[in-house]
Amino acid sequence: MGGSLSPGRKGNLPADTTTFVGRKHDVAEVRRLLSESRLVTLTGVGGVGKTRLALRAAADTSRAFRDGVWFVELGGVTDPDLVVHTVLERLGVHDDTVRMHRTVLVEHLRDRQMLMVLDNCEHVVAATADLVDALLRGVPGLRVLVTSRERLGVDGEHLWQVAPLPQDPALALFAERAAAVEPGFVLDARNHAEVSQICTLLGGIPLAIELAAVRLRVLSLDHLSSRLDNTFRVLGDGKRGGDPRHQTLHAAVDWSYHLCTRPEQILWARASVFSGTFDLEAAERVCSGDGVAPDQVMHSLMGLVDKSVVVSEKHPPGTRFRLLEPLRQYGLGKLREAGREQLVRERHRDHFIEWAERWEKEWFGPAQPQIFALTRLEQGNLRSALDFCFDSDGDHCVHLAGTLWFYWAGCGMLGEGRHWLDRAVSCAKPGPLRAKVLWVNGYVSTLQGDLTASTRMLDECHEYAVESGDSSALAYSTHRLACTHLIGDDLDLAESLFEQAMDLYRSQGTVNSHTMLAGVELAISATFRHDFAAAERLCVEAKAVGEEHGELWAQAYAIWVLALCAWVSGDLVRADRLGRECLRIKRTFHDLLGIVLAIEVLAWISASQGDADRAATLLGATNEIWQSVGYPMFGSRYFGAPHGECESATVSALGEQEFRSVFRKGMDLELEDAIAFAIGEEQPREEAPAVTLTPLTRREQQVADLIAGGMTNKEIAAKLVIARRTAEGHVERILQKLGFTSRAQIATWVTERRN
Repeated sequence: MGGSLSPGRKGNLPADTTTFVGRKHDVAEVRRLLSESRLVTLTGVGGVGKTRLALRAAADTSRAFRDGVWFVELGGVTDPDLVVHTVLERLGVHDDTVRMHRTVLVEHLRDRQMLMVLDNCEHVVAATADLVDALLRGVPGLRVLVTSRERLGVDGEHLWQVAPLPQDPALALFAERAAAVEPGFVLDARNHAEVSQICTLLGGIPLAIELAAVRLRVLSLDHLSSRLDNTFRVLGDGKRGGDPRHQTLHAAVDWSYHLCTRPEQILWARASVFSGTFDLEAAERVCSGDGVAPDQVMHSLMGLVDKSVVVSEKHPPGTRFRLLEPLRQYGLGKLREAGREQLVRERHRDHFIEWAERWEKEWFGPAQPQIFALTRLEQGNLRSALDFCFDSDGDHCVHLAGTLWFYWAGCGMLGEGRHWLDRAVSCAKPGPLRAKVLWVNGYVSTLQGDLTASTRMLDECHEYAVESGDSSALAYSTHRLACTHLIGDDLDLAESLFEQAMDLYRSQGTVNSHTMLAGVELAISATFRHDFAAAERLCVEAKAVGEEHGELWAQAYAIWVLALCAWVSGDLVRADRLGRECLRIKRTFHDLLGIVLAIEVLAWISASQGDADRAATLLGATNEIWQSVGYPMFGSRYFGAPHGECESATVSALGEQEFRSVFRKGMDLELEDAIAFAIGEEQPREEAPAVTLTPLTRREQQVADLIAGGMTNKEIAAKLVIARRTAEGHVERILQKLGFTSRAQIATWVTERRN
């Protein structure tokens, strides 16, 4: 069992960590382009400020998009096939079925009005272009803002070349960043010429300016200016061809690199193999060796943080580090020049294989919530390690993909898990590694509802296990085959296989989340046979094992079955308490399947308590969630029977029309709101504004309010991110609907309604 969700939000723009300097004209032009085109691409060399400009323009237009502004960073995506996975994840859209993920995304966004910002797309430009083209064709209310060193080439794309900063903003940026590292620094008549020379040498490129300014920690302004001038004269003599701005950035980064100590230079190059963020333990493991001791890594890392080459970030599990993308690319170039890329990537791979092995063992224990959080943080590195494994060593990739079963199934990554597991199965040689990846993929496929593929893989694993005497593969394949038959409503065969699997687990001395689930799933079959005493006994045993070891994820499913048994026995108070307990745990893991099952049982309990309104609301909420899990109640007549009975009873209590109305309210709940409602958490409610009848649409009312504020049609268009002619059309319709002949009459009408 598995799945995931992200709480419903209205956007995810990251907060600014430094002030935004200059670019007023650029921001205005990007906003104008967004009002005229549904796709705007910001191009320019690395470090010129494309991302910061995109974020500021997006933030300034956010009110124009009912469903928010969503930021998707693609710099760490190495596999083009994972572009759509990454977008789905960042938008909080999770689908555990086998539908095409592009189709899922289009369906999810079809009625939304939103802006999507896709950042750092140049290395996956073809995959990004295909996705953007499909989204723009299928989602009328979507606009897309892209940053890339090259255009996407999609119909209707508008380009904005992000130029270096003009002199005055460049000076202001240097002064601000300098003051941050050298308190009291002020740009004045005494230092204006030197700062101006530095900014000119750096070509107005923001990243280059920031790298130079941070050097004032250790260099005087005179020293900084002279060293930079001398370095650029030498570098400039060797320049031939190419984009001068790219050469300038490279020269600035090269200059910063040469001012680092040798250990810092080595770490800069080696850390370039990380994707996204990394922690100190990973840096010490991957970047040490060949004369670099682990304790030297920490010292060098702190030096790179001080020099603004590496960014440190605070996360709940602890401090993590990140190389800015242009600096990571530069470091990777240095690593390749030294002929060390293969070696360091092998260390990266080995570290994350050991990481996965460690957390696979620890998954059965109290660290599960922390493991869930850590896997999300390491997603970029896990992808990078898997990519490298598939390119260099088949056995390693099969081993890593199979070891990460807890990530795919326990942390709600079924779709991505299936991507890597299918690749692993396609190249795995016969033997124990192939057997494991077969049963893991069979498990994931079952959860996706792809029983045909699941049965095929599990049968192969089972046959191999019998022939080779691989008792572990035999236990796991038998267990997972039992699940396919349970969902397929073949209770006799399912129960026989569950009992065989449990006997095999016991004979091997295996106790883990899987063995717990085998008992819980056998208990589910017992409930379908109305043997509730056996079901409760099995789940009490599983729950006791979970409590003994601090395991929560599988234990929550035992709690769900206990809630079901209490409901059937008429102990509705206990059933409700257990259902809510299950839901709280599953919310921790973003386990979408567990969440929807918990909300289902709470709906059934509410109907039995005579609270038809609550039951209908919860049924509406589950209707939406099941779309991302697969067939409602797995398409099983046994799983589906209580659902159907609950719906019939609720319709009878409310009447068809009222039921549909309340059901729709449940469907409209954001996922986190649905969970909070089901648990009974108090939700802050906005007071409903007084309703005054008006002939105007919501957009026309917005335009009327802006007219009352004294805005011209051009200003209204910019404010609402619409074309000027569209704004003019709104004004004409407002005049016609209200029977007015002037804008002054509109302003008076708005003012009177406010009073």
